[in-house]
Amino acid sequence: MPLGHELLAQRIQRLREIQALGFQPYGRRYDFTHTIPEIVSRYGDKDAEELNPRVTVRVCGRIHTIRHMGKAGFAHLHQGGERLQIYVRQDSVPETHFRLWRGLDAGDIIGAEGYLFRTRTGELTVHVERLEHLAKTLLNMPEKWHGLEDVETRYRQRYLDLIANLQVRQVFLTRSRVIASFRRQLEARGFLEVETPMMQPLYGGATARPFVTHHNALDMDLYLRIAPELYLKRLVVGGLDRVYEINRNFRNEGISAQHNPEFTMLEFYQAYTDYRGLMDFSEELLRQVAVDATGSTEVEYQGQKLDFGRLRRLSLREAVLEYWEDGERPTPEQLTDPEWLKWRSTRATPGEALQDLFERVAEKHLIQPTIVYDYPVETSPLAKNKPDEPQFVERFEIYAAGMEIANAYTELNDPLEQLRRFQAQLRLREKGDEEAHQMDEDFLRALCYGMPPTAGEGIGIDRLVMVLTNCRSIRDVILFPLLRPEGPIGLAERLRALDGC
Repeated sequence: MPLGHELLAQRIQRLREIQALGFQPYGRRYDFTHTIPEIVSRYGDKDAEELNPRVTVRVCGRIHTIRHMGKAGFAHLHQGGERLQIYVRQDSVPETHFRLWRGLDAGDIIGAEGYLFRTRTGELTVHVERLEHLAKTLLNMPEKWHGLEDVETRYRQRYLDLIANLQVRQVFLTRSRVIASFRRQLEARGFLEVETPMMQPLYGGATARPFVTHHNALDMDLYLRIAPELYLKRLVVGGLDRVYEINRNFRNEGISAQHNPEFTMLEFYQAYTDYRGLMDFSEELLRQVAVDATGSTEVEYQGQKLDFGRLRRLSLREAVLEYWEDGERPTPEQLTDPEWLKWRSTRATPGEALQDLFERVAEKHLIQPTIVYDYPVETSPLAKNKPDEPQFVERFEIYAAGMEIANAYTELNDPLEQLRRFQAQLRLREKGDEEAHQMDEDFLRALCYGMPPTAGEGIGIDRLVMVLTNCRSIRDVILFPLLRPEGPIGLAERLRALDGC
């Protein structure tokens, strides 16, 4: 928050006064007996009689509100998403402790020792007998702590956002529960968590532009990974039949409410199954994740109730037909007619045109969790062909709230066919498609040793958390989203001047 020189000087002076009283303005270890959430949980429903004999506690937290009233006063401490009132009276604490109390500000972090009681209004409170100063705030908290509303400040100063907006804390607790649920479920089914390179000599596994860096000692360019896919499939070749990675991916693309250049994916591979098997598995995973994260399979997102208890299934062509709004509805035959598709889209190939139609016509309507399956081969260079329709592949995506949250397919394990696909991608690169796949000969070599029939899936953690926490922007579920540089703040210069250093 912006802070004038005068107020900063006042806080620095109070810091010195704390030192003069014999306290450390930035204290050391504090051995508490209870956390504030523990006290609220254990004693929140106890009446005054049940708090006798006295319950002695040592608690710590950040001062949320403070009221000085002559020879006594109240404050609320925040910790762990809960708050607890404390009461300080001049004749109940040592003299220096009361003088410390008189110099405290909202935002300071303190320790308090005393006993629990109920005030006349019935509020659970700590009657303080000793105080300890743990950290002084030099900057002002948001006005009256009604919440930090400026979006730019919230994302740039997430620490302040977490202090001022308690609901933000809940978003990231839910995010943690989502990841923990995935880990627990996968490991219960025999999946092994692994780590693959973030810096790669060749990038692949998705269609995206990479970030480029340079390794000085080896004098070689490297790419931040856009996906771990090709490395995870190498491990399946090596006999690790069930592997997963919760990974950070980096894509040099635009920023929007659904896109951040750095994001988190769960990617897993299972040998001896196919995309149909993963459809069933995905339903089980997402159903349980919703329950573990929110307590229910049903969640509310932007005024609509979404149910992860059962995922609807549509083929990509069925989705186009169902949600067609532009004049006369096409026939199923037209959706496989190259001339008709060319007329309806500017994309280069019939398959790309069909997927373009799906994205324009159907995607925004897929509010309820839905599996969309059977994609054109041109848009799926790593997926296995359907045996009865080789122009399509065994692939599905999962949508919720109009967003893609997962992508999966039966893996292409024929090295000769994979070579043909890579060559087709190289032709697209020659025509200027910077997102087309490169030729990865080591991956081809791995396939030549034989990869068992396998299916793999990537689930976007950030977007799934958006849906489960009713957040409209991906930046709301990433602790530190990428932002433009802020420019000089000027705080260091003012602190130097006030401290004389």
